[in-house]
Amino acid sequence: MSRASFRCFGGCDGTFPLTDAIYSCPTCGGLLEVHHDLELLRKTSALEWKTLFRERRTACLLPDSSGVWSKKEWVMPDLPSEFIVSTGEGRSPLLRAKRFERDNAFGELWVKQCGASHTGSFKDLGMTVLVSVVKQAITEGHISPRALACASTGDTSAALAAYGAIAELPVVVLLPKGKVSTAQLLQPLAHGAKVLALDTDFDGCMAIVRELAKRNAIYLANSMNPLRIEGQKSVAFEIAEQLDWKVPDWVVLPSGNLGNAAALYAGFSMLKELGLISRLPRLCVAQSANANPMVRAFQSGASAVVPIAAQKTHASAIQIGNPVSAPRAFAAMKAMNGVAVDATEEELAEIAAEADKSGLYVCPHTAVALACAVKLRAQNVISESDQVVVISTANALKFTEFKVGYHDRTLAGARFDRANAPIELPANVDAVLKAL
Repeated sequence: MSRASFRCFGGCDGTFPLTDAIYSCPTCGGLLEVHHDLELLRKTSALEWKTLFRERRTACLLPDSSGVWSKKEWVMPDLPSEFIVSTGEGRSPLLRAKRFERDNAFGELWVKQCGASHTGSFKDLGMTVLVSVVKQAITEGHISPRALACASTGDTSAALAAYGAIAELPVVVLLPKGKVSTAQLLQPLAHGAKVLALDTDFDGCMAIVRELAKRNAIYLANSMNPLRIEGQKSVAFEIAEQLDWKVPDWVVLPSGNLGNAAALYAGFSMLKELGLISRLPRLCVAQSANANPMVRAFQSGASAVVPIAAQKTHASAIQIGNPVSAPRAFAAMKAMNGVAVDATEEELAEIAAEADKSGLYVCPHTAVALACAVKLRAQNVISESDQVVVISTANALKFTEFKVGYHDRTLAGARFDRANAPIELPANVDAVLKAL
């Protein structure tokens, strides 16, 4: 009997094998989730789980050296190990941002550095699970797609292309033309994916890839596929473990398609169900003011997102106006006493520069989360005694144009309060001494 299966997120009857190529409930058309046999997992005590995971932390070889697969029993218990496609993802640092914390009157502010991963973003955590299950499904003859495919604003395409290349599976990527960074465009190209740059935005790319999946032309690798959520929920496991099996008061999360909000809730709720933690943290869904459908819904008291036309933002990976995982995110916010906050282009640019001067070097999406955390602290929604974890979703080295634009004072919307340019000098000691 399977220990994990697909089932309807809305509660319709029926379960479905994880090796099926289905992305929505066959009965109501709603989202799916991965259901785990928690009764079986509870037969292992909380202390036994902690001991097992502590032993695996010293592993040097895959799969136990992966932050995802070291928790395999909680993620994908039925997957044979020979199908695991991994780059040792996860186990990312949890960094105490003491200077930023002090300057903004936080009690404790930690940054979970999810960009310290193979392709430079948290997307690796979900993609290792999805590609591993697809490899099993294809090998065993359950499915035979032409390619794995995704719509992407950059990071998803990089992760899918890398893991697809490792698994020797063809990958097709649909990107909005001219709306991703050079590094994000080059990553899938370098890994041999077929990259289609479409004259539309992310939501337009998503509509097309969903139609391709409906026609069984491709296997859908976007986060509406709950296999992605299973890997991404390991961030919650890692945060709790790194804080000695305690949970912070707040988790602040940059949010676009909203799958990561659902993933964090899935992770923390599993920890609570299995007795490893006693409560859930509060959740802040942080969005760009130019792409803020969840913030609008939260502020109006609505129970569903109304799609909007997302406007251009430096936080391009979250420039999404019609997030497919919104129903899951609403459930996460309700369970975690969550809030939704947005940040303007000026706010994210200046906070990014402030964070960089404290040694963090953050991507624009992480800057959105930090700016929203600062707003909540200023309003005392986050109190001085609260412990806060901000999720850093990507490596800032992917966004060099953003950093260059700030420091050469050409970035749209910035004040340049912390711009820092090189000082050109003649090559002699006296000139250098004078500059010092």
